[in-house]
Amino acid sequence: MRSIRFATVALATVALALPLATGSAAAGPSAGEKAAPHSNAKSERLRSVAPEGFVVGTAVAGGGHHLEQDYPDPFTYDKEYRKVLGHQFSSVSPENQMKWDYIHPERDRYDFAQADAIVEFAKRNKQVVRGHTLLWHSQNPAWLEEGDFSKEELRTILREHVTTVVGRYAGKIQQWDVANEIFDDQGNLRTQDNIWIRELGPGIVADVFRWVHEIDPKAKLFFNDYNVESVNAKSDAYYTLIQDLLEQGVPVHGFSVQGHLSTRYGFPGDLEDNLSRFDALGLETAVTELDVRMDVPEGGVPTKAQERQQADYYQRTLEACLAVDGCNSFTIWGFTDKYSWVPVFFEGEGFANVMTDDYKRKPAFYALRDTLKEAAREDDCKKHHKH
Repeated sequence: MRSIRFATVALATVALALPLATGSAAAGPSAGEKAAPHSNAKSERLRSVAPEGFVVGTAVAGGGHHLEQDYPDPFTYDKEYRKVLGHQFSSVSPENQMKWDYIHPERDRYDFAQADAIVEFAKRNKQVVRGHTLLWHSQNPAWLEEGDFSKEELRTILREHVTTVVGRYAGKIQQWDVANEIFDDQGNLRTQDNIWIRELGPGIVADVFRWVHEIDPKAKLFFNDYNVESVNAKSDAYYTLIQDLLEQGVPVHGFSVQGHLSTRYGFPGDLEDNLSRFDALGLETAVTELDVRMDVPEGGVPTKAQERQQADYYQRTLEACLAVDGCNSFTIWGFTDKYSWVPVFFEGEGFANVMTDDYKRKPAFYALRDTLKEAAREDDCKKHHKH
């Protein structure tokens, strides 16, 4: 377990939150100093202040709900967005651009343009990539879900998709979300709404892990889900399944919690304990899709208290990951409210990201920055003591 002194970070975060709560970015790295709203000094970059070997990532906006909005593709056309994306983060996750309905829109046609562009962007900016996702019950194309396929045909379609997509990016993906959201909240396998499990049986999950590992043996292969931050029926189901798969020699390397949180609910205080039990199985762990939505207040401007609570949730999630040895990947699901998925899917909630629509940094951003800085200092102290 990492030993990190977070008390000073918490105090610094509260202090920073107060002047920022109205949306102003006039806070700085230390008392009396002020950073410009878009300062790109290394001391203001999440990727630069993080401990060695710890990657800080974000989803890359595009596809999905963005296609129905009144703005062009963010990654392609928003220069400020790309600038922040490159400066602040050491890991990127295609938000929708590697999902089935986007990358495989017709049975005999793939659309790799956006995924290729993201992978190339990551290479230029010295970032790693999380692949998302291969086996899921959602965002599958109509030709697949509505097709009249035999079991043999479906298995062939799935294996061909995995071979094509994983093969194209082999050696360029650090972690793959191989199986996404395969259990419901009661811990039951999705045997009805997941076409692959329904038609091919539960064993298909292990098969896909094996196929991916054969094609890209260097990639770390993950189960990924929401509402598994705590020790509960759903995370228990993953724990049991993964134990069984490991005993069978299936190449499962990681378990990740998405972290779609809301200030309507309490913080999952046993997050560290939950990550630790998967770590004890020899797995890597990760936070992969963190955002913290809040109720949109009257007048449409978050209160100081709301922003402080949001910052607290972001900070505590990061602290939990940092406290577990094998949790070395921490991803937020977008960084600007401008392109957030939350208002589209959660009526009455929003402001879930660490920057405003115009890229001003919220208290949540500084909470992450200061927590990463403190963790890096602790790591440095340990190294010096060893010598």
